[in-house]
Amino acid sequence: MIQRASFLFFFLCLSFSGFCQNANPKQTPNNSFTTSDGVPLFLKVSGKGDVCIFVHGGPGAWSKSFEEFGGNVLEDKLTICYFDQRGCGRSGSPADNNYGMDRMINDIEEIRAHLKTDKVFVIGHSFGGILATKYAEKYPQHVKGLILLNSTLDINDSLLNQIAFMGKTLGKDFPVKSKDSILNTFFEAKQQIKKADLDYKMLSDNRANVEKLDSIDNSEKRNSSFAQHALSGPLYFSDFTKETASIKVPTLIISGTKDNNIGPEHYRLFKFPNQEVKIIDGGHILYYEQNKEFKNTIQKFIQKSK
Repeated sequence: MIQRASFLFFFLCLSFSGFCQNANPKQTPNNSFTTSDGVPLFLKVSGKGDVCIFVHGGPGAWSKSFEEFGGNVLEDKLTICYFDQRGCGRSGSPADNNYGMDRMINDIEEIRAHLKTDKVFVIGHSFGGILATKYAEKYPQHVKGLILLNSTLDINDSLLNQIAFMGKTLGKDFPVKSKDSILNTFFEAKQQIKKADLDYKMLSDNRANVEKLDSIDNSEKRNSSFAQHALSGPLYFSDFTKETASIKVPTLIISGTKDNNIGPEHYRLFKFPNQEVKIIDGGHILYYEQNKEFKNTIQKFIQKSK
């Protein structure tokens, strides 16, 4: 059975056997950045043009999947900053386990300042959409444009979509009795769809594409600290769609017609005053499966936002 270690949204905690509890992974000087509170982050800057910071999903994934699985096509028009969030991938963990929202957002801001650029584009994928949106909310003066790629801004809403999809796929009913029971119901459905070896459908209809993604994600051990801490409290389970109406930066929303991870209709909850929506036929990994359309959509947005 395939080990889908990442981008199964934020439930990476179900597959941690292949992860590393390494607090400070080895880094070379050209791919590291140290935060103001002393956490070494993996940071790779590549490409040309306006600076764009990529905020990966999870919590607990990394930027390597996006870069090597198609995201790097943006580098001919953008300077892409691939970084692994604290407690994720090739980055270190904070000694005080500080994974609060402000601290995560400040990491992005410190990277921007480190790159000596006043305004940046920010791409948030999957769970990363929450961090990218909160960054745009706190630092609008530094955001040229916000790009939400297959992003959730309400984990519980996306969970309910996943539960419904898994039930439909398995021909079973997984009733959710209350908001407090969403997670337990999800775990029950997740266990059964994994047993049926159909969980790849959460990302794509194409099993081979998910296997290719897994080959990248399983290429080296990764830090998993953030995922464990983020799931231990209510902070990241808030409904962040309610705040979108007050975030006025130019916003591009890219959603997949078959994104069974986030929910194909989830984007309808977003109310950014200056938003545009692009619907692409595909699932959660549009940047690979619909690479040309993904690239063209973002480049048109970048051009308009200059």
